[in-house]
Amino acid sequence: MQILETERLILRQFTLDDAAFILELLNTPTWLRFIGDRGVHSIEDAENYLRNGSLKSYSENGFGFYAVIDKESEKAIGMCGLIKRDNLPDIDIGFAFLPHLLSKGFGYEIASATLDYALNTLKLERVIAIVNPENEKSIGLIKKIGMAFEATIPFGEKEVMVFGTTQKSD
Repeated sequence: MQILETERLILRQFTLDDAAFILELLNTPTWLRFIGDRGVHSIEDAENYLRNGSLKSYSENGFGFYAVIDKESEKAIGMCGLIKRDNLPDIDIGFAFLPHLLSKGFGYEIASATLDYALNTLKLERVIAIVNPENEKSIGLIKKIGMAFEATIPFGEKEVMVFGTTQKSD
């Protein structure tokens, strides 16, 4: 199911047919360095990751991480979306792209549209982003879409930076 469309991209729900892409994305050097090993090392692992993650979130929360599709190639190039984490009070926006597609403006295009969707379509009052303090590209993108640094907090075995934004009152 399509969630939104921008000039170059489509954001749509993941399906189990996306398992090969998930296997590729979750094992890229940037994912492993900045997000961490999710134990996805086979198509079966990728299907389980989707079942227990995005697909479950769609039914439980009405949102989740979505596939970012390049209109020109009609291929998945990344993921972007929203997640409700048990250990955070607010909905978290996140994104990841295949490394060879970084710095082409795709991240800004889809992350800004996803944040707008969260605030104006889903009517979320507040959205945060958490990021590894070493991930300078993601920090730059989070700031570019209008989120402000709030704190550094413990998250699992490491610390993350928290950025936030709130619904603007009319």
